[in-house]
Amino acid sequence: MKKVLVIGYVWPEPNSSAAGTHMMSLLNTFRSQNWQVEFASPAQKTEHMVNLADYGISSATIALNCSSFDEYITNYAPDIVMFDRFMMEEQFGWRVDKHCPHALKILDTEDLQCLRNARHEAHKSNREFSHSDLHSDIAKREIAAILRCDLSLIISSFEMQLLADVFHVDSRLLHHLPFMVDLASLPKQTKSYDDRQHFMTIGNFRHAPNWDAVLYLQQIWPLIRKQLPHAELHIYGSYPPPKATALNNPKTGFLIKGWADDAYKVMQDARVCLSPLRFGAGIKGKLLEAMIMQTPSVTTAIGSEGMHGELPWPGAIENDPQRFADAAVALYQDQLQFLNAQKNAHALLNVQYDKTCLATHFINKLAAIECALTQHREANFTGQMLKHHTMRSTQYMAQWIEAKNK
Repeated sequence: MKKVLVIGYVWPEPNSSAAGTHMMSLLNTFRSQNWQVEFASPAQKTEHMVNLADYGISSATIALNCSSFDEYITNYAPDIVMFDRFMMEEQFGWRVDKHCPHALKILDTEDLQCLRNARHEAHKSNREFSHSDLHSDIAKREIAAILRCDLSLIISSFEMQLLADVFHVDSRLLHHLPFMVDLASLPKQTKSYDDRQHFMTIGNFRHAPNWDAVLYLQQIWPLIRKQLPHAELHIYGSYPPPKATALNNPKTGFLIKGWADDAYKVMQDARVCLSPLRFGAGIKGKLLEAMIMQTPSVTTAIGSEGMHGELPWPGAIENDPQRFADAAVALYQDQLQFLNAQKNAHALLNVQYDKTCLATHFINKLAAIECALTQHREANFTGQMLKHHTMRSTQYMAQWIEAKNK
């Protein structure tokens, strides 16, 4: 039986974040092959983490900067190791190379941290993002991790193009894998236009782009409320801080709801989902949930990025606050627009997010690399070079000799 080890940055919380949902999709894809799967993490366990044992997945707690991992991975002897974000590859990748050199190494980027960080910095400086912002220390670390791995999973088509155009990463090291949706389990029917009311948004409050979107909605909501004086905006999300709950204002209909026991239910109850993201990366789980529950959404170019290709968006894409508000009101009031958005959502799910198709392509890609792993690695000379000079060994060797001579 093939053995897979997934090294997680955090324990999966599918009810808290899209990243947690995506991780569970990957773990279940491995299990569907009847592979043995273990999830290990140095993070503290939380009350909201999923019970992996329910899915036939074992778990282990590992330590950072500790040789105990060497004995652990030697004993487990995985055939495949997947790192959750580049920081885990930095910490444990060299130990995997040393003790399990023949294990296929996968990096699950979730989204490009360097892109998200660069956009955040540009936003804080109140200026347009440019590709020059990407040449940061985070980018050097993240791209190095990508090059050291045999395959990196990229969730966004935009990020696939960015890695090719800006960082010139060999396409053989990358695999486009968006969120995987089980089309057979989609609801046959959702609430009708007349049975829905109000607006909603949802997202982990600890995620900086989500918190910024809530602050931005404070500018947008009065523009909507002026046209729809009885409408409410329900804001859901995990880990709401006091600064968020302090924004709750029943008089204006700006309601901080906090944790949602069932994200799909609150999404279906709403007539329109709002997601005015001004920075970020990857693709957005809340907007995929909106498609699944047939809830039209209004978002920005950042929000829709990498999610719909050439297909029409199931709602509207607007960057200007007034145009965003007007589009939201139009979807809310015009049943024809509402129904058309639902049709677009159905088409988009079938074309780009079919779990069966995506999982099959992914497993086939892994099999192809495993069959010619030596040749695959030889073709990636830059990655081999990075592993040879891990942690700038020439500099530290010179400094060690200098200290020794003294």
